[in-house]
This record gives sequence, structure tokens and C-alpha cells, in this order.
Amino acid sequence: MSMMYQAYQNHMDLTAPWRTGAAAALRYLNLVPRGASGRLAAALELISRSSLTYTRPPYGIGSVTAGNREFEVTEEVAYATPFGSLLHFRKVDGPEQPRLLLVAPMSGHFATLLRGTVKTLLQDHDVYITDWHNPRDIPREDGRFGLEDYTDHLIDFLGQLGPRAHMVAICQPSVSALAAAAIMSEDNHPARPASLTLMAGPIDTRIQPTKVNQFATSKPIKWFEDNLINYVPVQCKGALRQVYPGFVQLTAFVSMNLERHIKQHIELARHLAKGETEKAEVIKTFYDEYFAVMDLPAEFYIETVRDVFQEHLLPQGRLMHRGRPVNPAAIRRMGLMTVEGEKDDICSIGQTLAAQDLCTGVRTYRKMHHMQAGVGHYGVFSGKRWTNEIYPLLRDFVHVNS
Repeated sequence: MSMMYQAYQNHMDLTAPWRTGAAAALRYLNLVPRGASGRLAAALELISRSSLTYTRPPYGIGSVTAGNREFEVTEEVAYATPFGSLLHFRKVDGPEQPRLLLVAPMSGHFATLLRGTVKTLLQDHDVYITDWHNPRDIPREDGRFGLEDYTDHLIDFLGQLGPRAHMVAICQPSVSALAAAAIMSEDNHPARPASLTLMAGPIDTRIQPTKVNQFATSKPIKWFEDNLINYVPVQCKGALRQVYPGFVQLTAFVSMNLERHIKQHIELARHLAKGETEKAEVIKTFYDEYFAVMDLPAEFYIETVRDVFQEHLLPQGRLMHRGRPVNPAAIRRMGLMTVEGEKDDICSIGQTLAAQDLCTGVRTYRKMHHMQAGVGHYGVFSGKRWTNEIYPLLRDFVHVNS
């Protein structure tokens, strides 16, 4: 078990005064006219920003337009466990609309990465989201959190929403969302979802494996346990909890597009030196979110790699939940929609579509599949094509199944 996370945290704590000093100097420098001080200001800004944050950024959705009216939006925790909150985006005095649970991935970033998805969905739905907590802030005595616990959370959250709610899962949690729907259907659970939408999710990663899939199968599971799992530093509330650290995940993400990130920071320095605040703010806003990272519980990460990406248990009919088989064929009287992106290099075409073949109990007229041309992974649930082309299909699908 590596102690790299502890060493990293010690380093960040030791260098914190430098970042604090740079931020203080920058505030002072911003009070004088920008001239020759531009380059110094840019340097101080970059120094002050040279760290990650482990705190969830705000969603920042203050209002939304629904129909021809604008409604104030408030965030309310409808239900919570140590590991996650069921967060409700309530439209103040808003109309009655289909209740929808948006299932965010637990993949190194906070659920706030989906704020654009939420804002779009809010136009026509009463939206809740799985707002996962950072494991480094969860004491060890609160127990473990594995793949089964994730599925249990979805069942519990849907129970809080009540009958005829809808579930939309983004990427990684598609497996747990399908498992939850199958278990609830088999149990005739009163809060089983009226529809299930899986977007760019790894239901069967044997189909056209991507580089991400190939990496997961290139090494034995013990390698992941020995090389990627660390203890939470003793300075944190979750001290000595085993996790896959967020900073390790981010390092992997950055290394995949290192040249692009370096270029972006050079551009940021240039904009700051020239006093081009609006252009600088666009880059800063992106990296404020990108450098906000959360750890993954070790159990959840290892079980996901093993069960989903290495052993492909769900499509082979071998996935178990609390000692019972997960049977997608048990899903009935439920709409099923799958969405994929043509250029998705994380979850390739066919991997999510596989859910349609597994769910043999869903009537054909209640099934829908959409392959969006011209988008990669993130374009499936964010950006213009999501808003203008994918979302209208999802909205109509949900409303038909309400």
C-alpha cells in the first residue's frame, strides 16, 4: 500500500504559505494601474493557483427558464448518507414536472461537472442529483463503499423520490443504474423508475474496446491494488481510509493531453499580463472545476475495474448484488433509452447499446437508442449538440413514459 498520498499532502501543506503570499501580493498589485506589473501579476496568479482543491465547487444555478417564465432555483438536500446527498434543485413556485434522478459518475471529479446537464434538464423536469461526498472527508468508522453500496444508494434515492420517477445515468454508473432498475423490478418496488436512460455507459466493454478499456485489462487486479490505492493522509477527517486519490487520477487525465494543458496555461499567463480579464476568466473557470478533485473509495474503484472492465459480469449474467443475481430481463413496464457518441474514445459505440439486448422484458415500443453524430464522450451530455439534438429526444422519451 503506497504512502504517496501522505507525501503529497505534506508537500502541499508546506508550500501553502507561498500560494497564500502570492494571492495576497496579487490583491495588492491589482490596486495599482496595470503597466509593467502585468507580468508580475500573471506570475503571482499562476503561483496562487498551483494547487488542487478537494472541496466541491458550487453548482451556481440561480434560476432557470421553464416555458415562458423564469424561476428561482434553490438547492435542498432531500436525503443524505455519509457518502452522498440526494440534492434537489427546486424551482420556487415552479410547475409540476416529471421527477428525474440524474446519476453522476464517481470518477475523480465532483457532480458539479454536470451543472450544464442539470440546467438543461431543469427546463422540463424536477431534477435531483447524486451529489457524492469526498471520501477523504468521511471517517473510517462510517464503513466501506463498494459497487453494491453504490447500487443500494440509487435504490434508496429512488425510494425518496417515490413512484413514477425517472433515472438518467451518465457514463460509469450506468452499470449500477441498470442493476438497481433490475432489482427494483424483480421486487416490484413501488418506486422503481418509470424510465431508465443510460448515456455513454460501459455496459459491455468487450465491444470495440477503447484505450481506457485496454488499460484496465492490461494488468492483474493486484497491480491496481498495489500501485493506485493509497491511505488518506492523517490531516484529513477520513484519515487512513483506503482510496484511489483524486490527484493521481488527475495526473493521468492531464498526461493524456499534456501539450494542450501547457498551452492553455501559457495563454492564461498572456491574457493576465495584457489585462484581458474576460479571456483569462474563461480559462480560469474551466481549471477551477478541472482541478477540483475527489478521491474514490478503494473498494468501489477496485470492484469497478474487476467486475465491469475485466470480468464483464453484467453482460455475462454473472453480476451479483447482496448474494442474488442481477437479472436485466426482469425489467418490465419501464422505458429504456440508450445514448452513444460517434467519436466517444472512452465508451465506444455498442457498449451502451448492449443494455437493449440484455433487457428482454422491455417491450420494443418502449425502447429507444440514439447515436449522436460528431460528438465525443462529453458531448453526449454537455455542449450544443446535447442541448439542441440529444436533450429534446430524452425530454420527449421521459414525458411519453411518465
